[in-house]
Amino acid sequence: MNNMLSCQKAIAIVIIAVIAMVSLVPPVVRSITIKEEEDLSRQMMTAIYKYYDVIDDPLVVNYVNDIGRRILATLPQQPFRYQFHVIKDDVYNAFATPAGHIFVYTGLIDAMDEEEELAGILGHEIAHVYCRHISQKIERQKKMGWASLAGLAAGVLLGVGGAGEAAQAVTMGSQAATQSAALAYGRDDEMQADQFGVKFITGAGYSAEGLLKILTKIRGKTWFGSDQIPTYLKTHPAVEDRIAFIESWIESYNAIARPIALVNPDNFNRVHTRVETRYGDEETILSRLEADVVRNPADPLTHYRYGLILARVGKRSEAIQEIRIALTKRAFDPYILKDLGWIYFLDGQFPPALKTLKSACGMIPQDPECAFYLGRTQMEMGNLPEASANFHKLTEQYPKFIPAYYYLGQSLGQQQQLGDAHYYLGVYYLRKRDYKNAMVQLKQALKHSKDADKRKQVEGWLATMEGQGKKKK
Repeated sequence: MNNMLSCQKAIAIVIIAVIAMVSLVPPVVRSITIKEEEDLSRQMMTAIYKYYDVIDDPLVVNYVNDIGRRILATLPQQPFRYQFHVIKDDVYNAFATPAGHIFVYTGLIDAMDEEEELAGILGHEIAHVYCRHISQKIERQKKMGWASLAGLAAGVLLGVGGAGEAAQAVTMGSQAATQSAALAYGRDDEMQADQFGVKFITGAGYSAEGLLKILTKIRGKTWFGSDQIPTYLKTHPAVEDRIAFIESWIESYNAIARPIALVNPDNFNRVHTRVETRYGDEETILSRLEADVVRNPADPLTHYRYGLILARVGKRSEAIQEIRIALTKRAFDPYILKDLGWIYFLDGQFPPALKTLKSACGMIPQDPECAFYLGRTQMEMGNLPEASANFHKLTEQYPKFIPAYYYLGQSLGQQQQLGDAHYYLGVYYLRKRDYKNAMVQLKQALKHSKDADKRKQVEGWLATMEGQGKKKK
């Protein structure tokens, strides 16, 4: 075993020596065109959104996008607009579609301890897109047709056979058994993605140790029995070779590596807490955090996390008590204050919710969730004009914060502003990809709205949806 590892490290050192001299130019390969890749990606995204819970939580998604953009800043100009998404699922997995859509699972984020681990995973997935690994394989399978290819490729990346019924449903009706292998990543793809990925993340100021740590955790989760192998290992093979390569890189370049840029750990810790308490398995997280409070009774953040999971399971009085304990030692932490206001709102205690959320929003005016729950509290207390103004501002500043459109529409409807109410409800359903309800609301918007610009926009949306409906028939 030791001889095998030594051999792997020796090979990795040779690879490092070669790629150290290589500029960031993607390999010349035969693959589908950029337009074909974008078309395929759109079909894959439709399949992924249909079967998976892609979260729209701005705290988590914006943070992941910030890290991704920091890495992308080190690359030459790209033909795609990269976007980063988060899937609510406890499995360990991450993947990239053609044309730059990169997904990471909440289960994998929950396993991380620092930002460098996330950066390592994102750098590797960016490299898969950069090297156009999937598009190369699809070029050789084009005779199958785009719809079948989109389903197959999505299923392969999601881990068919290891990620549950949803992943299998993505590929249902296609020749999954025989064609999936042709689209799956191979050992060479993984090694190349790590070679470029390491260059990308170190160029962004991170070390390669984050990628090494998370790969080691993924490998450590492998138990006896194929059903318990992490999905990431099924979709990203050759993990032992990858670990050996990264270890060799670190050993060879540790002395001359670029200093790691200062990273505020609070940002990662805040997002990690959110992922753990909002999206992790309730029973597992509750048990874990109950034990943490017993072990660390003096730690305010332990009480804070425990309070958040208590709120999620409906124990709001206990949750408020735990959050108040946290605030005794972190009285000026606006995020803890915001979450106290959120729990007051959930518990129907609207006056203290209003007071608490106003205080928190004054300290973090850039936080969309704080403004959102302030608006919802104002609605519940009958302050409809203030609520509508709050939601409207939120949609302008954070157009991807989808729930704001729904409550903006609701608040306007309660004020009998029917044209705008139906318009914003239509936008909400459009962004949720619920085209049936979107058409209902947008047709009502046309009926009631007198705004020429909005009417023109609505007519365009309706024409597009009706055209797509005719194509399906």
